Parts: sequence; C-alpha cells; structure tokens
Amino acid sequence: MNNTALTVIGFLIIFASTTLGSALVFLFKKEPSGKLNTLFLGFASGVMVAASVWSLLIPSIDGAESTFGKLSFIPAAVGFILGGLFLVLIDKLVPHIHGGTNQEEGLPNHLNKPIKLFLAVTIHNIPEGLAVGFAFGAAAALGEHGAFVSALGLAIGMAIQNFPEGAAISLPMKAATDSKGKAFLYGMGSGAVEPVFAVIGYFMAAYLTSAQPWLLAFAAGAMIFVVIEDLIPDAHLSEHSHLGTWGAMLGFVVMMTLDVALG
Repeated sequence: MNNTALTVIGFLIIFASTTLGSALVFLFKKEPSGKLNTLFLGFASGVMVAASVWSLLIPSIDGAESTFGKLSFIPAAVGFILGGLFLVLIDKLVPHIHGGTNQEEGLPNHLNKPIKLFLAVTIHNIPEGLAVGFAFGAAAALGEHGAFVSALGLAIGMAIQNFPEGAAISLPMKAATDSKGKAFLYGMGSGAVEPVFAVIGYFMAAYLTSAQPWLLAFAAGAMIFVVIEDLIPDAHLSEHSHLGTWGAMLGFVVMMTLDVALG
C-alpha cells in the first residue's frame, strides 16, 4: 500500500470509528452503566497517554536532537505546555458542558444542553486530529514508508478509543434529545472535526519541518490536558477506581504495543 493510501486511511478511520461507536445508540435501549462508562473513559485515557508519550513526545525529542543536542527536550517541554494552554483558551471561548461533572465553561451563551455536550466532545477531538495529522505530516517530510506505517499505528490507536467515545456521546444524547437519530448525528458530528484538523496538522508538519518537534509536543500537551481535566473526572474513579484504572492500563498497553509493533 502506498504512502498516500496510508494517509487517507489514517484520516478516515478516526472519523469512521467515532461514527460506528455513535451508531450503538440504535442498539442500546438505555445509557451504559456507570461501570461500563468508567471502563470506556479509563481505556480512552490510557490510549491518549501512551500515544502522547510513544508517538509524540519521544519522536519530538528525537527530532530535535540534531538541532538542540543535549537540550533536545526544550521543544518537547515548550510545545507540551503550549498544547495545554491552547486547550485552556478553547475552554474559555467555546461554550460547552462536561457531561460527567455538569460543569459549564466558555463565553456566555443561550445554547441548549445537547449543543453544549456536543461541543465538549468536539473540543476533545481537536488534539486527536492534530496528533494524527502531525504524525503523517512528519512522515511525509521524512519520505520513508516505515514512518507512514508508524503514523497509521497512531491513527489506529485513536480509532480504537474513538469507538467507545462515540458511544459515550450518542447514548447520553438520546436522553437529552429524545431522538436516536439526532443522538447519532451529534455523535458522528463530534468526530467530523478530527479529519479536518488532521489535514491542517498534516500540512503544518509537512511544510514547517523545523517546527515538527514543537508541533508533536503541542499535540501531546493538548491530549494530556484533555485526559486530566475531562476524561479522568468524567470517569468517576472514586466510585469504580479499580475498573477505571485497569481500563487506563489496558488502553496504555494497546497503544504502546501498536506503536512499537508498527513503528
């Protein structure tokens, strides 16, 4: 399979997986139990943490070594912090509500609850799309087939955790909208932002080659911010601590395995 095909597949599967997960609303009569939700969110957290380390931060440090030498950690550290600050800015600007805590953030607004829930998950998906785009953009700049395969591994990891994430928005949306069709469209729409930002990230990393270490770390910081601020609190680990913890560990192992096997 050529590099272009790998890139297209990588961009499409992250959206397709969210769509498939959202389609579970047509199969379930009610929302998943608290334990299942904790397991889903814990797993997603583990995948995102592993992807941030193995697929983004380590390549960021390695990529900066030729320019920064022993100080190759600087782009990774600065980019990581900037990624978190980017999510803080998004949180301050975009109206949304966190489903697990019912905490509202963003500019004053008159939006209804389903829209705010939709925007909350959409915000989560922005750094995931950027991460995949940056990985494929870096592979394009390098021009090696193995780099594209490694980037596909990251996309597969994101797709795996997007499946339960799609269900995690569409199932609660069913209760909020009283419509399976609307709930499905909200879930699918939340994932549509990923390929869009993947394309943006691709061109940034492919043509701003000197900025690649900073960009990769930026995506890592944004994803870790999402994990700590949103996924872990929404998982209610205080109620099902071991279940959420084992879900996170399983997600970490799956993503780590994918990165090492395909990298």
